[in-house]
Amino acid sequence: MNTKTSIKGQLIVLSFIICHLSFSVALTSCSDFFDQDSEHVIFTDQEHLNNATDSIYSVTGILSKLQVLADRTILLGEVRGDLIDVTDNANSDLRDLAQFNVKDDNRYNRPSDYYAVINNCNYFIAHADTALKNNRNEYIFMKEYAAVKAIRAWTYLQLVLNYGSVPFVTEPILTKQDAELNYPRYDLAAVCEYFINDLAAIPDRYHREYPGYGTIRGTDSRFFWFPITLVLGDLNLWLGSATGSVEAYRQAVLRYYQYLSERNGQNSAYPTDICLYTYTPGSTTWLSTTSWGSLSVRENYSADGELITMIPCDSIQAEGNYSQLRNLFNSTVDNDYKFSLTPSQNMFSISESQAHCCVSNSGTSVLYAPQGLSEHRSGDLRLYYFFSEGYSYDRLNNERIETQSIGKYSTRNVHIYRRQMIYFRMAEALNQIGYPRMAFQILSQGLNSEVIEDEVYPYYSQSDSLWISQLDFPRARYGLFTVEHLVANRFTGTINTMGMHSRGSGWTPMNEFYQFPDSVEQDGVNVAVPLAEQQAYVRDLLLTEDALEFAFEGVRYYDLMRFALREPNPGQFLMEKIIQRRGEDNRDAVRSEIKTDLNNPQNWYLSWKGRIGY
Repeated sequence: MNTKTSIKGQLIVLSFIICHLSFSVALTSCSDFFDQDSEHVIFTDQEHLNNATDSIYSVTGILSKLQVLADRTILLGEVRGDLIDVTDNANSDLRDLAQFNVKDDNRYNRPSDYYAVINNCNYFIAHADTALKNNRNEYIFMKEYAAVKAIRAWTYLQLVLNYGSVPFVTEPILTKQDAELNYPRYDLAAVCEYFINDLAAIPDRYHREYPGYGTIRGTDSRFFWFPITLVLGDLNLWLGSATGSVEAYRQAVLRYYQYLSERNGQNSAYPTDICLYTYTPGSTTWLSTTSWGSLSVRENYSADGELITMIPCDSIQAEGNYSQLRNLFNSTVDNDYKFSLTPSQNMFSISESQAHCCVSNSGTSVLYAPQGLSEHRSGDLRLYYFFSEGYSYDRLNNERIETQSIGKYSTRNVHIYRRQMIYFRMAEALNQIGYPRMAFQILSQGLNSEVIEDEVYPYYSQSDSLWISQLDFPRARYGLFTVEHLVANRFTGTINTMGMHSRGSGWTPMNEFYQFPDSVEQDGVNVAVPLAEQQAYVRDLLLTEDALEFAFEGVRYYDLMRFALREPNPGQFLMEKIIQRRGEDNRDAVRSEIKTDLNNPQNWYLSWKGRIGY
């Protein structure tokens, strides 16, 4: 979507950059907050945005600013993690990013682009006439107002996750005098606390209702919005991780659940759906797979679709906001078939180490797929599904060129939220508040009322069970996929729920290597496993599932940061994860590549010209 062309001439443009920061004081002068070489603030030349034309122009202007952040959101969240290696074909900025050696001139270190979105949001929020009603007594601009507030909160969260400490501005900066005011710096906890309160004040109906702009250049605009309940879930999850607040984790669970139960209207459902890739039991080569559903994240909107939010990007490079992710992750004509990013050895190891459980035709016994299969088919099959290798020949010298394809980057748009992320983060928060057994069920077999009654309630106190009862997954709307359905190859519209791990690792409920640790045998006696050890076990399962399900999607580094914040030694935890990138045999090589000491959490973040970051 190229909104700049359509709104040019109807907008006044001001420009700005990030304000100068002082490490010695809490307030910051922003006299050089503006970058005079770039366009950043789009607004109409009126005191109020009080008609549909102004509102649409302003909102689409904000969406155009989000396009600039699209690729960066993925790359900053992936290249610094443990699942991606940078090839010799990559530009130096990507290589420096992977080595935590980001300088001020690195193309991925431009904080002003985040403030471009934020300042546009601030302008809209300050000027939209939210009191205006139509002849049906309905507020005209509240959907846009709520959507813009969610975009601002999400953008601030990305900014603080990448810079650690940021100048915090909630009013539009439009003049030199505004820029010279002192603004406080907020850290992660402060940003989360502010926007939790800010978004929670929006009437509940606008957590479900979004602007209706129809289809824009072949893309359904319902994908353009950041659902408030999901942003609130993320803010609470990060707040809990930064502060240790159990209440924040509880609110994260409730917000994620709220989205699942209201995705398609009040008292609706958003079940996991059935998607299982497994080997055909008894196959002589074990290379044959049987599949149900699809692991692809399609861009056609439906009530049971996987995709929730994306940033729409331009379709041709000349339009300016064209996503380069296809050319970084894949071999294409545009990059002479030379990809820049490739799965790390650690990614291969995680995938291939899974015990892939295949059920016999009777449904009473299981077999485990062998190791050493070709094309990365051992273990979990999700990597095999999305990743393929091949070769081509240089048309000039006929030299062989190794090629690759990562199917997650085959479209022009950049995906931000999808359904499995919501279930994953809800499981993560459940584990943190002391319900690892319930979190495990999300991974193992899925949640519905029957599972909760049989596998959760009996193991918790009455007060715990009362709290859990708020999470209602009725059997009528969350039909559990069972082994009987599997062996009979039987699917109906009411069968729609399964465990996340089964999406690629076979039938998990019967996998003897994937069981919840109720007890261990000591001196011939079964001893209950302490809650803390159960939580640690589920934490490790979640980190593994995070790699299997969301590899290359731009969340891994942030997820490692979040898990690290909960550890007694956060820096050591993160450092150990990152140096696994090349595998156990090459840990020292990765350690030498990293140009900063990640044992110091302040070095996890970017900085720019001494004016933002630590």
